[in-house]
Amino acid sequence: MSVVLHVDLDALAANLAEIRRRVAPALHMLVVKDDAYGHGLEPVVQRAWTEGVKWFGAFDVRTGYIVRAALGPEARIFVWMVGSIDEVRDALDEDLDIGVGDVGLLEDIATARRPAAARVHLKIDTGLHRNGVRPEEWPAFVARAAQLEHDGAIEVVGVWSHIAEASEADDDDARDAFDAALSVARDAGLRPSMRHLAASAAAFDRPEFRYDAVRVGAFAYGIRPAGGPDETALGIRPIARLSASVIETDPVVRIDATSLHGLPSSLGGRVTLGSPSGPRRLIALDTTGGSIEGEGASLVGEEITVYGPSGDGAGSATTLAEAVGTIGEEIALRLSPLVPRVYSD
Repeated sequence: MSVVLHVDLDALAANLAEIRRRVAPALHMLVVKDDAYGHGLEPVVQRAWTEGVKWFGAFDVRTGYIVRAALGPEARIFVWMVGSIDEVRDALDEDLDIGVGDVGLLEDIATARRPAAARVHLKIDTGLHRNGVRPEEWPAFVARAAQLEHDGAIEVVGVWSHIAEASEADDDDARDAFDAALSVARDAGLRPSMRHLAASAAAFDRPEFRYDAVRVGAFAYGIRPAGGPDETALGIRPIARLSASVIETDPVVRIDATSLHGLPSSLGGRVTLGSPSGPRRLIALDTTGGSIEGEGASLVGEEITVYGPSGDGAGSATTLAEAVGTIGEEIALRLSPLVPRVYSD
């Protein structure tokens, strides 16, 4: 295997422990969307479950179905991208918690009711404009939810939202809107036990944003924020190392990059990779391979680290991302699913 993503499940466990320590007493909902940020869904959720994680943010129903099959009936799985009445039925059949950001979805859930009340989390738009109920529509929305709860069709487990994490001032405004929405929900007779607003950055930095639970994904995988504190300051470490083998040394040293075509070609000339003999500059990256240069000789078959916690000159996924003006999550997610994932613990 010339291109491999090595995933360290012990590093995942250490990150999960640090997250729990940092956000306590709030619960940690581990976000596992997009195949656990490209790290492989089933091995990640199975290890997280072993480490004591009980809540999983699956994004869509298909992912929720896979998590349920992997972990069994006791796991709590939250999905918030539900696009049709058929997906509503599937979510209810799999006993998933559903994030509800519009009245149409709320009515679909009531229509598809099962013997047990559907567990829902009502979403208020706090300014990000990502699939939430506008504040002016919120009073009527929660009143309808309260009626459906009284009728036994739903159980309002939570109220939640997304924030931009663009500036402290914007996030403070979002939190004020969230608190106002909670007050309106209480006035309507709702008593949600799970209020959740923060993702990775706000969960670590701002205790007042933690409420009852936090949805942390990127930090669990050791992906730090672009332009933010490094992994050491956060107490996390990357759990994945992407390696590629040298396939040619004459006239230039080239690595097998045929499976790296999802990574930005603009990385060429901007980043260093790691090797046993030290850092090597990536000269170019294209659909057939990558050209590198550096001190010392390379041999065909030598393993080059593209990103990861290698200590041999390579940076993290976020290091690569910063070089081309994006975020570490994008680098992780752009890696082809055809690249083998190899797990260690």
